[in-house]
Amino acid sequence: MDAPRLGIGIISAGKVGAVLGAALATAGHRITGVHAVSAASRERAETMLPGVEILAPDEILRRSELVLFAVPDDVLGELVAGLAASGHFVTGQLVAHTAGRYGTGILEPIRRAGAFPLAIHPAMTFTGMSLDLDRLTDCVFAVTADEAMLPVAQALVVEMRGEPVTIAEADRTSYHAALAHGANHLNTITAQSMDLLHRIGVKDPGATLRALMSASLDNALRSGASLLTGPVARGDAGTLRAHLESLEDDPQETADSYRTLSRATALRARAQGLISQGTLDELLDILE
Repeated sequence: MDAPRLGIGIISAGKVGAVLGAALATAGHRITGVHAVSAASRERAETMLPGVEILAPDEILRRSELVLFAVPDDVLGELVAGLAASGHFVTGQLVAHTAGRYGTGILEPIRRAGAFPLAIHPAMTFTGMSLDLDRLTDCVFAVTADEAMLPVAQALVVEMRGEPVTIAEADRTSYHAALAHGANHLNTITAQSMDLLHRIGVKDPGATLRALMSASLDNALRSGASLLTGPVARGDAGTLRAHLESLEDDPQETADSYRTLSRATALRARAQGLISQGTLDELLDILE
């Protein structure tokens, strides 16, 4: 038997909300309305959710069996509290949010109103365009909910072709930090590496880095830190010293990143027995 179809409202039509709304519509749910303020979000709503009315949050709540809040983390608490204080949530309503940092505690005001809180966060970066729909296939979603409602949250993720992974309420911030450290900081490191190559005249830094970085990332995701390579993991103190000298002409942020990550790599290399304690001490001394 097919799962019951829901009337789902989307607050708001940012990159995440528009795409998840489109995915839920594709799964057969009825999108009751979408909140969009800026010109960009209104255009995104018209593209990703054609024919769906652009409405105020209170009207979306009135029309919907499930409301998906896809707003920035720092906005979520105040918005939900304000709508709850005005009496807009109803008993039995499902209310989900997509903020990676929070579980269901941030939705306590809706719980007091008799609604059911869900936290559903896709571990993916979004463009807000239709290509994101394909990327949702097998994308992991962090799911947090009360035990009785956990199957509902998991089912919604599966309907969007994602893979639900349960994250405890107390672990949501650590989960979010892991994603930010891995994805956002990878972007920073990549940009710094491209800047270095630009400085020495390489016309297409991306082409130079693509195969190497793709293989390194794939190896790391498959094997963790067990495949550490490079001069630090080999204990090549002379090369490390030369690298630091070469970075003196580059922005301080690049040199700082290189030193910090080299130190972390050296400690991991020692923990794995790739270098001796004496070599570690020498490397750390160079990095001071």
